[in-house]
Amino acid sequence: MSFIAEQLSRVKPSATIAVTNKARELKAAGRDVIGLGAGEPDFDTPDNIKAAAIKAINEGKTKYTAVDGLPELKEAICAKFKRENGLDYQPNQITVGTGGKQVLYNALVCTLNPGDEVLIPTPYWVSYPDMVLLAGGEPVVVEADKATFKLTPEALDAAITPKTKWLIFNSPSNPSGAAYSEAELKALTDVLLKHPHVLIMSDDMYEHLVYDDFKFTTPAQIEPKLYDRTLTVNGVSKAYAMTGWRIGYAGGPVELIKAMAKLQSQSTSNPSSISQYASVEALNGPQDFIAERAEVFKQRRDLVVNALNDCEGISCPMPEGAFYVYPSCADCIGKTAPSGKVIETDEDFVTELLEAEGVAVVQGSAFGLGPNFRISYATSTEALTEACARIKKFCASLK
Repeated sequence: MSFIAEQLSRVKPSATIAVTNKARELKAAGRDVIGLGAGEPDFDTPDNIKAAAIKAINEGKTKYTAVDGLPELKEAICAKFKRENGLDYQPNQITVGTGGKQVLYNALVCTLNPGDEVLIPTPYWVSYPDMVLLAGGEPVVVEADKATFKLTPEALDAAITPKTKWLIFNSPSNPSGAAYSEAELKALTDVLLKHPHVLIMSDDMYEHLVYDDFKFTTPAQIEPKLYDRTLTVNGVSKAYAMTGWRIGYAGGPVELIKAMAKLQSQSTSNPSSISQYASVEALNGPQDFIAERAEVFKQRRDLVVNALNDCEGISCPMPEGAFYVYPSCADCIGKTAPSGKVIETDEDFVTELLEAEGVAVVQGSAFGLGPNFRISYATSTEALTEACARIKKFCASLK
């Protein structure tokens, strides 16, 4: 007899967390492991943000707050949306959750009925399909262009049915780093205008991590006619190196934001008060360090892409943003690893790479598109240089 609800059997554990945990275990056992699975910046949270949190603690700001966010934080979020995205939101259109993940999940739980479909372009962040399943909907995977990892207008149009409730849109993308230009995004929003029953969930978490003069835009900004059916989701995790502070937020239609607050009132209630006060300072305080850190990420991206393309059997496109690359290992499939194991899938490839060379990466099949693997370059240049050398050695060892 099992005590576990049936619906949980439809959900897979997070592959990215599993790889990070495996790397930690091997390190604890004395193995020399370089973990490239985690999706978090290696930079520290800026001092002014930490100081704001300490000040909040010292001033006793440790009580419950409004369920879905402090008024001061909602005001800061409204100012951010106006300043950076040209989007006008009022505080009653803003929700704050315990990380972007909770915001996304709340929105799905509040809107999905049995049979509702959610379009998820490949490759996708591992949590999207499972969140849809937990919320009672049906994830519909839409294959993006395999060369660019971007959804085409034709594929989007063909995937929409009367049952489609949401499109989950993520640019820059986790796992591929692909980001949509204004023209590419406009082509997608033109399709969405033809289907007024489809809601748009825009996950903009990597907004500030774009390179080579790329200009970030978000759907409601590109097509104001979609404003009333778009949830624009963001957070402080990536740009401000605040992953552990757990603050995500979104702007959207009043009816949806109100429903999400109702759900949150009966689940987690408010996010940490201290993290919220720190986030007010993050959004309102100095922003110059973001571009400086993005420049470091760009240098790491260039290093990793060039090194991987020098590996036998690996092909790695140059991403526009985020801190991931998503190389193909298609030319390694069918070869034999030093262990004697024949590599039949991208999961075999990453498993053998970890065993042989102590480099932990995530298989592409976890993101819905293979044979690829994801590398996070949010770690030191020294670690990346050594990891790429080990990958090259591993590829050369395949027979």
